[in-house]
Amino acid sequence: MNSNPALCEVIAHRIATSSQKRITFAEFMDMVLYHPELGYYSTKAVNLGKQGDFFTSVHLGADFGELLAVQFVQMWEILERPVPFSLVEMGAGQGLLALDILKYIQQQSPDFWNALDYVIVEKSPVLRQEQQQRLQEFSVRWCDLEEIPSHSITGCFFSNELVDALPVHQFVLEQGKLWEIFVTTQQESKTLPSPPTLPTPLPSFVEIADTPSTLKLLEYFNLVEINISDYPDSYRSEVNLAALDWLSLVANRLQRGYLLTIDYGYSANRYYNPRRSQGTLQCYYHHQRHNDPYINIGEQDITAHVDFTALERWGERCGLDKVGFTEQALFLMALGLGERISALSYTEQPISQLLHRRDVLHQLLDPLGLGGFGVLVQSKGLTTEEAAQPLKGLSVPEQIQMQM
Repeated sequence: MNSNPALCEVIAHRIATSSQKRITFAEFMDMVLYHPELGYYSTKAVNLGKQGDFFTSVHLGADFGELLAVQFVQMWEILERPVPFSLVEMGAGQGLLALDILKYIQQQSPDFWNALDYVIVEKSPVLRQEQQQRLQEFSVRWCDLEEIPSHSITGCFFSNELVDALPVHQFVLEQGKLWEIFVTTQQESKTLPSPPTLPTPLPSFVEIADTPSTLKLLEYFNLVEINISDYPDSYRSEVNLAALDWLSLVANRLQRGYLLTIDYGYSANRYYNPRRSQGTLQCYYHHQRHNDPYINIGEQDITAHVDFTALERWGERCGLDKVGFTEQALFLMALGLGERISALSYTEQPISQLLHRRDVLHQLLDPLGLGGFGVLVQSKGLTTEEAAQPLKGLSVPEQIQMQM
């Protein structure tokens, strides 16, 4: 175990001072990841990438950001070139994706560049500082999502691997009833009721299951049309209520334009497959994946897959129209990744560099890895004519058409 003792003390104090001597797993996850001084994203997130706990599409080079920029340019054109056009990146990591996007637009699309308003929403003060240093040559502004005025953004909100890191509620089923999983300390657990007690992976924190803290957990399954009462005993999974709150905020801030969400996840019927009986919660520590959130507290990332059905359904309630859903591999191929791979055959460079570049581009397409990520595009406030224009990234790539 390699936990942060100070953060463990803070969590234990929160539990001891709470009315029922316990907190929801969502609150535990929120503190572990986002505590402003001690959380993972406040202390360890600068070590992302191949030297850290995990890496994303962004860490494979500039291609991912450049191809996203191609899509943003087309969005601007579909909306009849508004000035300003705001690109709001939510959860910008080390600022690498923003750097690739801004450089590409500046060099390849000067008209769009002159209309561009680039905004970053970032909770981590450490990451915000790194972003500001990396992007100091560009005109970028930082703010909290709550600070953006309602119905003020014309443009596109977008995120890459953000929603998977939002705190989730956990639940377990027994005799057709949903019990929420709470976190307490071993000392406090002696005074709590015991419908059904779950095994503890760490002496200092234990899990108990009790009546849900909010009816929203049950309402969630109505939203995604899953009859959870039919599932077997001991079935365990997650519900991401924070994702719905986040989506509500984004939809409120967007006046006209798009929301682009890239992440790993499933539709609801795949997410809550009875055979996926332990949910999707994963921890990442030095590129090692496991499912124990009670070790390496504050030193590891914790994620859960995204329920894209919930984002679509809740988005509709918030006034967002579904434009399309596809896999990252198809999305990037439609934006020109195939042409970039083909062009490698005509470049004059050492074979080692050529093979490395080819490997990097193929990693973006790997169906068992980054290529299998979901890409959801939603819109708001478009005219009938604008909505009828297909987005380039959602069209079927020519390479795929030739195989059909």
